[in-house]
Amino acid sequence: MEIKYRLIRSNRKRLSLEINESGLTIRAPKYAGNDDIRQFIMKNESWIIKNLEKYDSRRKKYEGVKKLSIDEIRQLADEAVDYIPKRVEYYAKVIGVTYGRITIRNQKTRWGSCSSKGNLNFNCLLMLTPKEVIDSIVVHELCHRIEMNHSKRFYELVLNAFPEYYKWNNWLKENGAEIMYKGNNCIE
Repeated sequence: MEIKYRLIRSNRKRLSLEINESGLTIRAPKYAGNDDIRQFIMKNESWIIKNLEKYDSRRKKYEGVKKLSIDEIRQLADEAVDYIPKRVEYYAKVIGVTYGRITIRNQKTRWGSCSSKGNLNFNCLLMLTPKEVIDSIVVHELCHRIEMNHSKRFYELVLNAFPEYYKWNNWLKENGAEIMYKGNNCIE
């Protein structure tokens, strides 16, 4: 099977690959030779094929799903800016942690994140999920203020603050891909 790809050269140190709606993109250092790139592709061929097929399958699965407009995304972001900080404030007191800045975005792959400085990021698409899912993500990110990993201790902290975490995490695993698909295909 011939693997088609787009090549982007830049001032980077290593080769990397990315699969998205455009297909396969190889990012390479300016000095990387064509043989290096071909070897990199051959070395990662099974991963590339598996993930190209997975992406294609997902695209076909959600073909009939209506994508959100830019205005709908903005409305979700406005709702999230109003709602999520209140949940963060509530659960920060429950867990006993502080936090920095809260940012709401339309993210392509993440529901939330916590930086080492305590800044929190949340996906505005969370507003399309049950409120318990939002709480589970808020608790997850706030617990990273104590444990910046996913250790047993981390999940003990999460479950202590939000005992139904796994139930709602499973809901997100089952339904999240479709929600991400709806919200990440608009062009500004």
